[in-house]
Amino acid sequence: MNAVPLDAAAASPERLRITEIFLSLQGEARSIGWPTVFVRLTGCPLRCQYCDTAYAFHGGEWRQIDDIVAEVGRHGARHVCVTGGEPLAQKRCIGLLRRLCDEGYEVSLETSGALDIAEVDPRVSRVLDIKTPGSMEVHRNLWSNLPLLTPHDQVKFVICSREDYEWARGIVAEHRLSEVCDVLFSPSFTQIKPSDLADWIVADRLPVRFQLQLHKILWNDEPGR
Repeated sequence: MNAVPLDAAAASPERLRITEIFLSLQGEARSIGWPTVFVRLTGCPLRCQYCDTAYAFHGGEWRQIDDIVAEVGRHGARHVCVTGGEPLAQKRCIGLLRRLCDEGYEVSLETSGALDIAEVDPRVSRVLDIKTPGSMEVHRNLWSNLPLLTPHDQVKFVICSREDYEWARGIVAEHRLSEVCDVLFSPSFTQIKPSDLADWIVADRLPVRFQLQLHKILWNDEPGR
């Protein structure tokens, strides 16, 4: 499909700009290891210093939501992850999420936490990535999202340093996040040793789940894998 000019696409309420749709194993969060269809939307207003999907900032192609849902179905997996970029930067993402839920998929949304999650279908597991100081985007956190979280959701912190760890530990305690939903701590790839983060969590008996990104271990984080 040829790309459609932005002004033409804006006139159609059923289009989204898509970077890629592919089948792989979920590499993180609660459904790690499950065959999952990834729908990667184009564009992101943030510029985290460790971002591994900068190729999704620009480009992509405009596609009808019906077409997106049909391609998801052709992959034959029960789990679907809508990601980016920052998928909620495209307002029509809300409609895509609803459609996927209506089709009976187990749907997760990977979002930066910088945009309002209130309108996301409650059937979706919202994976909220709270930005640490080491991300260089901590000022973008939308703290009003936290009271909206439910046990169906997840919160993720990407830890870049010991200082990040202590900051995230304080946020978890201040907002009692572990009493609300799963809390995930991930080491920033190449910035800290995974074993160090694991040791800190164990030493503090922190009620969070340590995770490594499975796709980076298996495929060195190749796009489309």
